[in-house]
Amino acid sequence: MKRIAKFELVSREQFLPAYQEAFGGDSAQAEQAYQSLKLPCRATAGSAGYDFFTPGSVTLAPGETKKIPTGIRAKMEPGWVLQIFPRSGLGFRYRLQLDNTVGIIDSDYYFSDNEGHIFIKVTNDSNSGKTLTLCPGDGFAQGIFLEYGITMDDDAQGVRNGGFGSTSR
Repeated sequence: MKRIAKFELVSREQFLPAYQEAFGGDSAQAEQAYQSLKLPCRATAGSAGYDFFTPGSVTLAPGETKKIPTGIRAKMEPGWVLQIFPRSGLGFRYRLQLDNTVGIIDSDYYFSDNEGHIFIKVTNDSNSGKTLTLCPGDGFAQGIFLEYGITMDDDAQGVRNGGFGSTSR
């Protein structure tokens, strides 16, 4: 196995307002959530996915959506990408889906003004009426690092600053 990446926390200044926007509460609650953040980890030596954990309580009725600030950033070597998916069991039981289908975290996202803060937007797409409830610290998504190639005639010179849609501006 190649060791090509490292997860880190974003700064308090980056996380606290994002947490309060997503979960409400006062600054003390946001600070407590920051202190409780867990870096993504694999559950077993054979796991491909690194589990991401919710920093706050999430309840999603069928059809509801939530954008979750993870408080996490990923520093990785060039030529690698972090792909984000729902945890398999939640997808199976609740049809939990990412709103962008698969999250793509490029290696240069780490250097963005927002510190490469990974947000994960999920929807409970249950068609059987099931409400999904997650407590702080529950795993809800998984990230897998994949190596990628580029074309022989690639000449991309752009510099990223931001997340969604920033490379097409």
